[in-house]
Amino acid sequence: MSATVFHRLDELASRYGLERRGDAATVIAGVATLADAGPRQLAFLANPRYAAQLATTRAGAVVLRAGDAGFCPVPALIAVDPYLAFARIAALFEQRPHPQPGIHSSAVVAPGARISASASIGPLCVIGDDAVVGDGAELGPHCVVGPDCTVGAQSRLVARVTLVERVTLGRRVLVHPGAVLGADGFGLAFDKDHWIKVPQLGGVRIGDDCEIGANTTIDRGALGDTVLEDDVRLDNQIQIAHNVFVGAHTAMAGCSAVAGSARIGRHCLIGGSAGILGHLEVADRVTITAMSLVTHSIREPGEYSSGTALQDNRQWRRNAARLKHLDDYVRRLTALEKGPRDD
Repeated sequence: MSATVFHRLDELASRYGLERRGDAATVIAGVATLADAGPRQLAFLANPRYAAQLATTRAGAVVLRAGDAGFCPVPALIAVDPYLAFARIAALFEQRPHPQPGIHSSAVVAPGARISASASIGPLCVIGDDAVVGDGAELGPHCVVGPDCTVGAQSRLVARVTLVERVTLGRRVLVHPGAVLGADGFGLAFDKDHWIKVPQLGGVRIGDDCEIGANTTIDRGALGDTVLEDDVRLDNQIQIAHNVFVGAHTAMAGCSAVAGSARIGRHCLIGGSAGILGHLEVADRVTITAMSLVTHSIREPGEYSSGTALQDNRQWRRNAARLKHLDDYVRRLTALEKGPRDD
């Protein structure tokens, strides 16, 4: 078993540039929520919805804003952004075993593959011709790295990850189980009475420090590449179609989808189950709220939404029926506003 990690509160304050209030010698050995934390755990308060839990928390210490510190019954660390500070501190308590470098005896490696001596190739992995696995990279069980694929230094494929072909991962990329990168894009041409498949001759390029969620798919380009710039974060079960471009530091929540050749800017936030139609452009610093459908390009930063709010079913049915008559209502209202004709 791994040894328990301990940190004094004054050490954490100094390390992360936080103001400390309360006993400097308070020992923190883990993290938890306000409601569940014990005397040797650190909790945080960032969302006002949970402020009522502060008074009764049993945490050893709490990370919070200065305005909330007066209501805290335990030692505190003061942060401008408590959630960010908590995330950094919580990383100290994440203990993940690192596999030893080398190639597992059950792995299948093509003669033309190049694998760093410091990389770790797990059980039942398959590495194709001309594939490259960089320094310190980790491939968990059942991963496939196809021909002409590159796994950058310190990148990690957790398990059952498939890089089909012509996929390049940058440094420190994390890919979760079941993700498929580099599969065929959905390119079809119709010939009188049947479909003709359009060859997908491009690849996929993933920048440094990206994260790809479980069962997410990123298709390779038809001619050029599908591209994710540095520090793009994709949640689980996301679809990125061929020749999509996603700018640096953009994050997308689960089940969202981007159709072919769309371009998403930098520092964007895409909510869960949102959809972006093909060949559109989304500017930098745009937020798309959950379940929205983007049907036209967005040229200015800001927050955008579509769809209708949740209602009682009977009310929704009535409103849906009225929506069918909206055009007629507008015409009648316009006529009333104009008033009677003088002739």
